[in-house]
Amino acid sequence: MSHNSFGHLFRVTTWGESHGPALGCVVDGCPPGIRFTVAEIQAELDRRRPGQSRFVTQRREPDEVKLLSGFVTEEDGVTLVTTGTPVSMLIENTDQRSKDYGDIARQYRPGHADYAYEVKYGLRDHRGGGRSSARETAARVAAGALARKVVPGLVVRGALVAMGEKRIDRANWNWGFVEDAENPFFTPDPASVPVFSDYLDAVRKEGSSVGALVEIVAEGVPAGLGAPVYGKLDQDIASNLMSINAVKGVEIGDGFETARMRGEDNADEMRIGNDGKPIFLSNHAGGILGGISTGQPVVARFAVKPTSSILTPRRSIDRDGNEVDIRTKGRHDPCVGIRAVPVGEAMVACAIADHYLRHRGQTGRMSE
Repeated sequence: MSHNSFGHLFRVTTWGESHGPALGCVVDGCPPGIRFTVAEIQAELDRRRPGQSRFVTQRREPDEVKLLSGFVTEEDGVTLVTTGTPVSMLIENTDQRSKDYGDIARQYRPGHADYAYEVKYGLRDHRGGGRSSARETAARVAAGALARKVVPGLVVRGALVAMGEKRIDRANWNWGFVEDAENPFFTPDPASVPVFSDYLDAVRKEGSSVGALVEIVAEGVPAGLGAPVYGKLDQDIASNLMSINAVKGVEIGDGFETARMRGEDNADEMRIGNDGKPIFLSNHAGGILGGISTGQPVVARFAVKPTSSILTPRRSIDRDGNEVDIRTKGRHDPCVGIRAVPVGEAMVACAIADHYLRHRGQTGRMSE
């Protein structure tokens, strides 16, 4: 299977399957001299880790990262410094239950990649979806933690802004609450927690699942990243986000809402600030114009479909052409969009880091 890498200069290759012994990534092109700690990588993985609430899969994985190459250790024994060689990271699988998937070894789950994989490759790994499992995204989160270190001052944050038919109240937006211990949803709206809780409990009891909408905001993005015509920053952000399991739509800035706007409403007007630099009076464009960053926050949203593995019987077929009714057992996220928040952050961080290095390589200077 090809196409397991993304990025140009900051290039990430992930490997491994859901029920294999381990998974991981190799980050090639990370500049030398980037300082980081294992704890910083682990902190991001802990945010994505399964089994942390009743609202996500109960698979118990510690997701402990092991750094294998591409660094030297400073005298404090804690700080690692990249050497410019490939950084390899490994995460072991410890809680596989392959027997849960025995009933669907020859059946195709509706809405899942089972059928498409088998048509393309002539076989598939039915144990948790193998390579198509969302378990693979742990490696992306590890790479994204390193990507955040490449661009000075870069801050990438994400939040779940909708779950099924339930929406947050944006007037209540509080970034500090997203990481609150009492918040199992990465929601920025404290009032949405009981609403989402009751809603998802009902969905779970019905043996079903529900989709979600995730918003990513990257601040500290220098102006000038990206290039026309086929090297646009928003193009690569959209590509990275669309590569995440179960993502079916991406928008930058106001996205699809701009189709309902008039030109004067959509335009981000400008004035000169006291420091002589431009000030944007709005950010409908999501911090990117013509594929190039403006220095404003980069804003992207992506839609995550409902989990395909559900207990509610669905009509399908098996490998022999028989019509069957499928009910998927095992441990699955009733809303996979919850744990997609740190994954989305990682993929946006990787795209920005890649473009930062590409800009330096093309112009010989850093953007302001």
